[in-house]
Amino acid sequence: MLYVLLCLYFHRSNYWRDEIAASKGNTTRLWRTFRGVLGEAPCDETGPHSAEDFASFFRDKVDGVRASTSSTPIYDVPLRATPTLAEWTPVSPDETEKLISAAVNKTCDLDPAPTWLVKEMRGLLSPFITLVFNKSLISGCFPAAFKQALVRPLLKKSGLDAGDRKSFRPVSNLPLLSKLLERVVQARLQAFLDINRLMPTAQSAYRKYHSTETATAKVFNDLLLATDRGQVSALCLLDLTAAFDTVDHQLLLRRLECQFGLRGIALGWFQSYLSGRSYRVIYAGSTSSVIYIVCSVPQGSVLGPLLFIIYVADLVDIVGRHGVTLHSFADDTQLYLHCHREDTTAAAAQLTDCVVDVSRWMTANRLSLNTDKTELLWTGSRHSLSQFQGLGPALQLGADTVAARDQVRLLGVTISADLSLDRHVSVVSATSFHSLRQLRRVRRSLDTESTATLVHAFVTSRLDYCNILLAGSPKTVIDKLQRVMNAAARIVSGTRKYDRGLTQLLHAELHWLDVADRVTYKLGWMAYKCLHGQAPDYLSELCMPVAQVAERQHLRSASRNLLVAPRFQLNTYGRRAFAVAAPATWNTLSDELRNPDLHSATFRRNLKTFLFRQYLAH
Repeated sequence: MLYVLLCLYFHRSNYWRDEIAASKGNTTRLWRTFRGVLGEAPCDETGPHSAEDFASFFRDKVDGVRASTSSTPIYDVPLRATPTLAEWTPVSPDETEKLISAAVNKTCDLDPAPTWLVKEMRGLLSPFITLVFNKSLISGCFPAAFKQALVRPLLKKSGLDAGDRKSFRPVSNLPLLSKLLERVVQARLQAFLDINRLMPTAQSAYRKYHSTETATAKVFNDLLLATDRGQVSALCLLDLTAAFDTVDHQLLLRRLECQFGLRGIALGWFQSYLSGRSYRVIYAGSTSSVIYIVCSVPQGSVLGPLLFIIYVADLVDIVGRHGVTLHSFADDTQLYLHCHREDTTAAAAQLTDCVVDVSRWMTANRLSLNTDKTELLWTGSRHSLSQFQGLGPALQLGADTVAARDQVRLLGVTISADLSLDRHVSVVSATSFHSLRQLRRVRRSLDTESTATLVHAFVTSRLDYCNILLAGSPKTVIDKLQRVMNAAARIVSGTRKYDRGLTQLLHAELHWLDVADRVTYKLGWMAYKCLHGQAPDYLSELCMPVAQVAERQHLRSASRNLLVAPRFQLNTYGRRAFAVAAPATWNTLSDELRNPDLHSATFRRNLKTFLFRQYLAH
């Protein structure tokens, strides 16, 4: 009997170890596997509704938004002089084979064969798939079979009421070949846009070297520098209703032609791509009737996000006329402006006019601003904020009032009015400790490698996300995260809370940097990327080499590849801004690390070694 139980135990352990190894790099699959290790059943997302109910709900929601904007005259897209793109370069079998290899192992019910089999047979299939793709590119026709989608309603968050259809979001599945063909076109269109610098610089979504981290770093940097100057800032986070689903096809095609230079076959391909699309909803074992799509960029598609960015590119000009700064990540749009304390009423009126103008533009473009979920935060020093009555002036948008809040969530980071990150760190710590408690329950069933994979996916990734904002934070803030790191190290290594040698464990055995050094590492790495063309322009321009400043080129610091370190007034604010912290961190690195010819992989490896040595030296 004992032998049988041991066999079952080791079989179960090996099974989960293999599952975790196979899920590495796929957070969604890892989370599903983790729930299996915990013995938890998948969330029951079935309610009293049918697939037909959801199909009607999703269709009616879009129709409602369209109806609410239909009385406004449609937007007149201005014509701009741009380079033109009239045809696509053909795709080669090698390119197709690489695309198949890189495809995610997900299979749509509309696929004639499972994705894993297509990947397995890619050498044999790629020439035939290439013929289909090139026929589409040459003729400007997107295959009709690729325009069908299957939609599955999924709960937006665990614990929401499954009986309320508003608790669900539509998740669209498209055929594999459809997404591969889209990737072919996306690569060509993106290259054309990048070469001719047609992409809006204030948009960080779905672009190389851009991310939510870089977008958040830029916005937070500007807020900190304004506070350092003694100003206060109004940050407004706009929310759109079903933004991707209400994109007007004719307006999108008009923009592609007039503002982004698409002509001929290239433009005709997109017209074919957008027309005649449909979907069916699958839910609780039933399938709805076919719903035909008259607007939107295709849900779950590869090209959809890029097309949406093109669609809303004019927002930069609209906002700029009001002297307000805009930064976006897809449909997450942040507006902000700075002023002196005595000018907050005028600034609120200025921002109100801007938001009203943006709302009009959206309505003319068949989009809808959701004022109920639009948020406002006034930021500044505690002394400046103490002069406010309440949390600061509100925005009056017609009959709706957007009142100021004491905190907002900016792309996953909780920002407080005084720009301290105490609340954000508290949320991250609480969430991380919850994951660690769950891991501790099943640690005996996992080997060290599997445990480390789960810890990196659900704990250290949270600690590292946007940790660039923690530059210059008080030790009390950093220590909260360090306690999480220490607990994670104990779980991976299997040691107990009061065992000695934690520092040796973190550095020598796990090769983990402390939280403070992880912040320094991220700053150094971002500075390197800014200097080597691997970062957005809005961050790169904040890292100016001394050698590029005419009056400083004769200085020794210019030959040592140092960066200009801007002056600041307050340690609490100015020193924490990326524009100050990144150059300051870069300038503390060794001359070998600042070597401009150093490869990125070598730089990252040597930077980690440098930080370890610094720690041991102290």
